[in-house]
Amino acid sequence: MTDSDRVRIAVAVARSGIASRRAAENIVRQRRVTVDGRIVTDLSLRVNPATEEITLDGRPLPHREPLRYYALNKPRGVLSTARDDRGRRTVVELLPADAPRCVPVGRLDLDSEGLLLLTNDGPLIDGLLHPSREVQRVYLAEVIGQPSDQALDRIFEGIRNEGELLRAKPARSRRPGRRLADRRSTSWLALTLHTGRKREVRRLCDAIGHPVVTLRRVRFGPLLLRDLAEGAIRPLNRREVRLLRRAAGLSDDSADAES
Repeated sequence: MTDSDRVRIAVAVARSGIASRRAAENIVRQRRVTVDGRIVTDLSLRVNPATEEITLDGRPLPHREPLRYYALNKPRGVLSTARDDRGRRTVVELLPADAPRCVPVGRLDLDSEGLLLLTNDGPLIDGLLHPSREVQRVYLAEVIGQPSDQALDRIFEGIRNEGELLRAKPARSRRPGRRLADRRSTSWLALTLHTGRKREVRRLCDAIGHPVVTLRRVRFGPLLLRDLAEGAIRPLNRREVRLLRRAAGLSDDSADAES
């Protein structure tokens, strides 16, 4: 048995899918977990779920499929959800056939495209989406017209919209705009956000009078879209998973992901 096979007891409980990492720690403190018949309360205890019998309230921990992590370049017209009652196409349909049940981390609008993370790692999802982590999101937005410096200052300083204060760090992009069929021209902006409010980029651009034509996410935390083709999906490597866990505030002892 090697050290890499062992994880902290709360991680083993959380990975069974019955609780988040924090809730699993409380479960251990409540003397509800045993390892090879012995009640454990020490959160620093490291175990190997493959070789040691771990029970919760007298029952073996449920088996959970290996953790998986995927980066997807979501196309327009695909829903960022696990299912849709109206039968529309969803991002989970783009997962590999042998993938376990994974869900998107956050959402991109139906008409938006770009980088989307999918995983079955519950604690990672919770950490990345928690407002206190302020995980960076970078978007390229093609907007009608060319916003003035004053308009970009408004985005930077924050705009009150529907009871929320929306804010982003804007920068002009070198990407060339185009002439639309109605003869209006476009330009591109890069916007960096640390929140995941609904349609936040579109609302900001609407507020300054430059509606979004195309919206593409190119970064989520340490994860970059790079040259991933539209509609393509790939597993993350160990380094990417490790960096995402750090961004989520998770310790490295839960980072032995399979990819």
